[in-house]
Amino acid sequence: MNYAPISDREERIAKSIVDAAYAVHSALGPGLLENIYEVCFCHELTKRDLSYRRQVVVPIVYDGITFDEGLRLDVLVEELIICELKAVAAMNPVFTAQLLTQLKLTGKRLGFLINFNVPLIKRGIKRIVL
Repeated sequence: MNYAPISDREERIAKSIVDAAYAVHSALGPGLLENIYEVCFCHELTKRDLSYRRQVVVPIVYDGITFDEGLRLDVLVEELIICELKAVAAMNPVFTAQLLTQLKLTGKRLGFLINFNVPLIKRGIKRIVL
């Protein structure tokens, strides 16, 4: 499939997301629980004038039936970009699969898998584009 390029707006938001992750990691470092990083990350998004929703429940349609439980996005930024936050010792390939599925089911194009439990945050950020 051929997709259109990511929009300039999405790219600007993406840059701010990465900047926010760097700010949180620089201040806190690795070793904390995911929910602490989430609240601080969202605070950094607010400082950058970005809107977000935390723990967004996404209904699943299966076999013609809508189910309200099951899929939860960690952070949805500007209703465009999904951020899946982690604080784990090692990244598991299932985390990438999880974000890809979230992108497909929501119709979003861009997502970030961000693991704060790393010595250098640049090694903890994975950008995924559909």
